[in-house]
Amino acid sequence: MNVDLTDEQEQLRDAVRALGRRYGHEYFVAKAKAGEHTTELWAEAGGLGYLGVNIPTEYGGGGGGITELAIVCEELAAAGCPLLLLVVSPAIAATVINRHGTEAQRKRFLPGFADGSLKVVFAITEPEAGSNFHRLGTVARRDGDGWLLSGRKCYISGVDEADHVLVVARVAVDDDGTGGRQRLKPALFVVPTDAAGLTRSKLDMEILSPENQFLLYLDDVRLPADALVGESVDAGLPALFAGLNPERITVAAMGAGTGRYAIERASSYAAGRKVWGGRSIGSHQGVSHPLAHAAVQVELARLMIYKAAALYDAGRDLEAGVAGNMAKYASGEAAALAVDTAVQAHGGAGMTTEYGVATLLGAVRAGRIAPVSREMILNFVAQHVLGQEKSY
Repeated sequence: MNVDLTDEQEQLRDAVRALGRRYGHEYFVAKAKAGEHTTELWAEAGGLGYLGVNIPTEYGGGGGGITELAIVCEELAAAGCPLLLLVVSPAIAATVINRHGTEAQRKRFLPGFADGSLKVVFAITEPEAGSNFHRLGTVARRDGDGWLLSGRKCYISGVDEADHVLVVARVAVDDDGTGGRQRLKPALFVVPTDAAGLTRSKLDMEILSPENQFLLYLDDVRLPADALVGESVDAGLPALFAGLNPERITVAAMGAGTGRYAIERASSYAAGRKVWGGRSIGSHQGVSHPLAHAAVQVELARLMIYKAAALYDAGRDLEAGVAGNMAKYASGEAAALAVDTAVQAHGGAGMTTEYGVATLLGAVRAGRIAPVSREMILNFVAQHVLGQEKSY
């Protein structure tokens, strides 16, 4: 089993690391506190091809896979710039359109994903249903040659930065061809963020981030026929699942990068801070052991992340689903531990903005909840790995 990156992947990692460090956590925090977006970093990363590493070359991308995109997510986060839109736009939306969109949709959207000029966010979660697509209340109904969408979505990231939102809705399907028996099937629609009938309300979050969260309201949003992803409604369910494994893997990579960043900051501080008898505080096991423990947990999470990415890129979707969920769980726990431990190692300084670790507390805490909670991952593992009866 080869755990080494290829030469090209190592070069990508080094290049993204250098880009991220030129901006750094201070840039990230300043943008967040000013209510601005990381526009400059996104544009430069797109111009260098880092946002399109998983897009096929025929559409202007790098021709790589989720492994390459995970590298980009991890290294920017390790530089103190965890960009959530990397997950929702290149990882989820681009993957869905590439794998299940029509050729016309691929030609229309993928070049923009590849160079970063297009951002498409993802809307599945609802106030009542959460992420349970079996109970989604957002519905799409046919209207002549087009569609009308109605419903509500919540915790939708980056709508104010995006050109389109990929909306998961349910469509009534005639099972027996008579119109007498219908069921609702999931379908995905590409909706312009300036569409008539689509409104948004910003959510106030206790997370320091330049990327905002929104409630979305769809009130008979009229869409053309080609807004439906794929050739028919039948593409909806596989398209939906196509985006979930890349989401888990890239979120996990972002968490691992954040954990690395926090441990690096705390280790540097502990090695240089001298209080008792001229020895560094890091020479005391009460400081060094918690940091070492956090570093072990982050590295274990990284191993599962790249295993999941390799399985996904090899087309082994079922195995990637298990590994991706485990990676997301491990990374969420490791990132939260790393940031908390880094704050503690700094003492009172850890709670200041200057030292750049407490600024990540909200984000890593949210990483144990979203995009899928640790409890739902444990349910998944208990059922699908351990063979236990479904508990929910």
